[in-house]
Amino acid sequence: MSLDFGLILKQMPDILSGLWVTLWMWIVATLLGAALGFLVAVGRRYGPAPLDWLLKLCVEMLRGTPFLVQLFLLYFGGPFIGLRLEPIPAGLLGLTVYAAAYFSEIFRAGFQAVPKGHVEAADMAGLSRAQILRRIILPEMTMLVLPQCVNMAIVLIKETAILSIITVPEMTMVIGAIGSQQYAFVDAMFLLAIIYWVLVEICGFLGRLAEARLSKFRFAAS
Repeated sequence: MSLDFGLILKQMPDILSGLWVTLWMWIVATLLGAALGFLVAVGRRYGPAPLDWLLKLCVEMLRGTPFLVQLFLLYFGGPFIGLRLEPIPAGLLGLTVYAAAYFSEIFRAGFQAVPKGHVEAADMAGLSRAQILRRIILPEMTMLVLPQCVNMAIVLIKETAILSIITVPEMTMVIGAIGSQQYAFVDAMFLLAIIYWVLVEICGFLGRLAEARLSKFRFAAS
């Protein structure tokens, strides 16, 4: 047995189509998940106690169950409560909510990591609560949580492969189908692994670049 990528690469237009679906769903889910996670973290930190308990329960349920199970419940169990979604909307919603649970914990830890002395000094200087949040807490928190956010984005890249279970035409489903049709499944999975590895490396590089730039800004600002 020998690897022959030629059989797979003949289907390059289909592969690129699946790659495009993977990329845009990952980017949108990451951005929406981060935004929703930030709102959840703010609600837990500054909201009333009942809201904190409710949001904590939701976050713990999402973090305590596999994404595959959540996706199955959303796509196949949704119709039982009147929620009928096509594969792509269901996959996007599931990935966004899953991401939001983890991002919320990252941001919550970031809020707690900001030195209290900085907040107290800003309060003594007469800044309002909104100004303290915008000028002190958010900039410092962003620098603190950036590595964790990049790691979460990398996790989400790989989690997009699970979307193939509900027939989302992303990269895993497309390349897997091509491998089965061409009787070259090992070749297809090897190529798929290479593509995911390249995407992860690119994401990690961009994250390190952003972290370096933010560090320079922090040093200049100080």
